[in-house]
Amino acid sequence: MGKGKENGGITVKMNNELQLRTGAYLTTFVGTQIIRASTKDEWINYGEILKRVDEAKQWAIGDWLRDGKRHYGDGLYQEAEKILGIGYKFLSQQKQLAEMFEIPTRVGNLSFYHHREVSSIKGIIENKKGKLELTKEPDKEKMQELLMKAEKGNLSVMVKQYKRQQDEKIRLANAPEKYSIFYADPPWKYRDELIEGYGAATHHYPPMSIQELCEYPVKGIVADNAALFLWVTSPILEECFEVIKAWGFEYKTSFVWDKIKHNYGHYNSVRHEFLLICTKGSYLPESNELIDSVISIERTDEHSEKPEFFRELIEKMYPNSKKIELFGRKKYRGWDNFGDEA
Repeated sequence: MGKGKENGGITVKMNNELQLRTGAYLTTFVGTQIIRASTKDEWINYGEILKRVDEAKQWAIGDWLRDGKRHYGDGLYQEAEKILGIGYKFLSQQKQLAEMFEIPTRVGNLSFYHHREVSSIKGIIENKKGKLELTKEPDKEKMQELLMKAEKGNLSVMVKQYKRQQDEKIRLANAPEKYSIFYADPPWKYRDELIEGYGAATHHYPPMSIQELCEYPVKGIVADNAALFLWVTSPILEECFEVIKAWGFEYKTSFVWDKIKHNYGHYNSVRHEFLLICTKGSYLPESNELIDSVISIERTDEHSEKPEFFRELIEKMYPNSKKIELFGRKKYRGWDNFGDEA
């Protein structure tokens, strides 16, 4: 038997055997011996250790393979398969992830699989033809951002939504047509967690900062004369004008949606939302009928859902104009759609 080392209640025998002593448990190559009656806390603690050992193993294999490259070159995986008895596909994934996430960037309280989940996130660049496309390299900054948010939400959903958002941005930027009517309900990013009593907006869609919305490629598809109908709530009212300007519009007036039902607010009980009307060039309605600026329609319990009355109102004001909805959830006849769920 080899000499043992003891550290924090764990004894490791340094020879061809492995023994880990943790409270009531003795772990060897062939299993775990229960050497005395365990307490509930010991049982939970041992489970946590097993979990951490498995996580450490994933990263350790990746780091080991990185180092092994200098010894075996192109024959690395063949040699590693002999030693570990693990197939090439699994080994290559471990190595790639270890290369992608250096040790200081690995989030200790998240799993190896959390890191793998975000590893497919790419950046967006403009190619030689002036079109947007995904980069071949990972967007490490965004990957870290999503990992930091993983404790507060479903990471798989966040990654899926972000990728869809990227696809829509690329599709919109590369669209050959120009539009005269824009209808938008952006995923505004609020400074606080609770919005309108529905719970955090991040529970429903990936929010976008003012800067991200300003960079959204709308300006290039706006006709010389056009109108934008933009939904915004009171807390974000001031900031939204940066987006309006970045998209090439000027604010003109607004509708107020009286939701009838009240919502949570910091300073009052909120029951309204604004639909701002903004224009580029001269683009008065095709219809001469003037609609009351305050519309009372009881809201539903669906987060951020807007009454169809307002879409129909826009169609009535501009029946012959080419229309597009940004960040839409459904597709409607007569409208092109670039959105998170469409």
